[in-house]
Amino acid sequence: MTMYADEVLSDFDDDGTMPENVDELRKAVVGHRIVKAEAGVKTTDKWGYRVTAPLVLTLDNGKRVELRNTDDCCAYTELESFLLHPDRVDHIITGVGTTDGYTTWHIYADMGDVLELSVGWSSGNPFYYAYGFDISVTELTDGEQLRESTYGAPRVVSADITVS
Repeated sequence: MTMYADEVLSDFDDDGTMPENVDELRKAVVGHRIVKAEAGVKTTDKWGYRVTAPLVLTLDNGKRVELRNTDDCCAYTELESFLLHPDRVDHIITGVGTTDGYTTWHIYADMGDVLELSVGWSSGNPFYYAYGFDISVTELTDGEQLRESTYGAPRVVSADITVS
């Protein structure tokens, strides 16, 4: 079931990077549930440039999907905000779609959007510079495990808790 039609941009706006980026995210999350979504804090590096930790989606299969902002001269892709719908996180993700020229991304299930992403992006000087999220998939660390919650969906639990 596709809730959002595939967007088609002109060859002057995108060289296929954005649809490929959506496909990469789709392959990582479809068939799973999001058990945790965390956004990093914006900081600056020693040269004064903005550095943002990735958006990290922890899935029910023990994998983490990280979406890192990218920027290369005048081309960039940046997560501006996200909205998680807690009432829908117990539903299996069935797809990823976009609207508004790839500025709104939708991770959805049978009951609607589970997570919405507001994305700023530009191909810059087409297509000399790199853009698109840097997406990586990793396993949970040794100090973490998934456990069933009261509501049935697994939740991430950290084993490294310090009590003082």
